[in-house]
Amino acid sequence: MSNPKVVAVDPEESNSLLLAFANGERRCFDVTPYLDKGIFQELRNPAYFRRVRAVSGYVTWPHDQDFSWDTLYLESVLVNGRSESPTAPSARSTTSATAPANPPTSATPVADHPGLRG
Repeated sequence: MSNPKVVAVDPEESNSLLLAFANGERRCFDVTPYLDKGIFQELRNPAYFRRVRAVSGYVTWPHDQDFSWDTLYLESVLVNGRSESPTAPSARSTTSATAPANPPTSATPVADHPGLRG
């Protein structure tokens, strides 16, 4: 059985991605371990990091950095149970394949993140 695909992503200032998966789970993926590796070094730039998008189940940035849904699912941590609407993870979700970009302006702790309240 395949891992679920990402339906939306919300970048955090802590080099983490808040992810909504097709199965309704919301998970947090820490990008920090990848930031010293080749093509991922560009993600150190906070403005560029916020340009992440969910596309076809994975996440990607404009210069072709990407993470597969398998990596994102297996290396992320669950932040709450299933949502009621897996295609609408957050009222302020900034980066689904169909949502316009609207990056957050301040860091929000994961536990207090409005998109993660069930």
